[in-house]
Amino acid sequence: MPSGDQINLRHLRATVEVGRLGSVTLASGTTNMSQPAITQAIAKIEALLGARLFLRSSKGMTPTGEGEIFVRRAARALEFLREGGARAGWRQGAQVDAAVTTTQLRALIAVATHGSYSVAARATGTAQPSLHRSARDLERVSGLPLFHPTPEGVRLSHAARHVLMAAKLAFAEIDQAIAELAEDSGAGRLRIGSMPLSRSAILPGVIDGFAARHPQIAIQVIDGPYDDLLHGLRHGEIDLIVGALRDPAPAEDVVQVPLFTDRLGVVCAPDHPLAGTEPGLGDLVGYPWVLPRAGTPTRAQVDRVFGGPDGMGPVVETSSMVLVERLLASGQRLTVISRTQVRDLVADGRLVALPVDLGDPPRAIGWTARTSWQATAAQQDMLDLLREQWVRPGA
Repeated sequence: MPSGDQINLRHLRATVEVGRLGSVTLASGTTNMSQPAITQAIAKIEALLGARLFLRSSKGMTPTGEGEIFVRRAARALEFLREGGARAGWRQGAQVDAAVTTTQLRALIAVATHGSYSVAARATGTAQPSLHRSARDLERVSGLPLFHPTPEGVRLSHAARHVLMAAKLAFAEIDQAIAELAEDSGAGRLRIGSMPLSRSAILPGVIDGFAARHPQIAIQVIDGPYDDLLHGLRHGEIDLIVGALRDPAPAEDVVQVPLFTDRLGVVCAPDHPLAGTEPGLGDLVGYPWVLPRAGTPTRAQVDRVFGGPDGMGPVVETSSMVLVERLLASGQRLTVISRTQVRDLVADGRLVALPVDLGDPPRAIGWTARTSWQATAAQQDMLDLLREQWVRPGA
């Protein structure tokens, strides 16, 4: 499938105006493009998408079903750019979507990703002078300082970060349009940010069910620390995050939807000295531990209960469930982990849950998305599967 950053923004704006006005002639007056140029712009987008967007007649231009999908999402993409430009303080009177080019925004994203013109040029296969010129052209048309040279490379200004986020969201919305059109032929894509609980307990069954219904949909599961996943979500690089929800919500531009509640438990191997006993909290502190890294909600609860690592035995930090299970198998280590995450391992007898109450409040588990995200039909089916398989009474 093509990607959103392949489409010329000028062509995109012309297509949106034709969809809005129903006429190439009228769109010519609002875009400062000639009628032949608009016709050619639409033809290029249709060729890239492999879809017919408009029916042409003596009465004007009528969007097809595919055209309605594309125009709706393309209009949202342009609105993301305008909103981002307003937050950045874009030059008075300038319309971001009419002033910038796709090439300029790609240069901004490349420099932001790689931190220098030279590395960005090599990573994107672009000549460095061309990339540098595109970045500076963006600075010129915006009337804003965007790039600050540093000894380490290039630092983005506060204004540039607003434009960057807007560019990523705009391209992501076009990606959504392309994915939605592709779903008609059985294709499409879904990008899921995965936290430890969702990787081991929630997503396997849901993905199997989804793949059975949509075998041609490409699913990308992205692992990483929560802060990295949230950044990717807010910048349009991830469609949704599945796992523990935050209280309060981590940002104003995301929505959290609970599925069920979960509690933490203390777990060990079947041959651990405490397996089969009813230990108190004081009985646990002399043993070595496997714990998630500091700063995670689970680790915060452990530190509240035991007073931090100094009040416990030796600690190994990891977020890998495979490593946790292997380390527990040595027979001496303990861990604190989601009860849901190890439910099957406990049922199979591979791990033992100790009857210890850590005093933790129930945690809401669910999915997180951008408030501006509009799911395609297949993506909505994934959300429905999450509800069908994981909603619990009281969630």
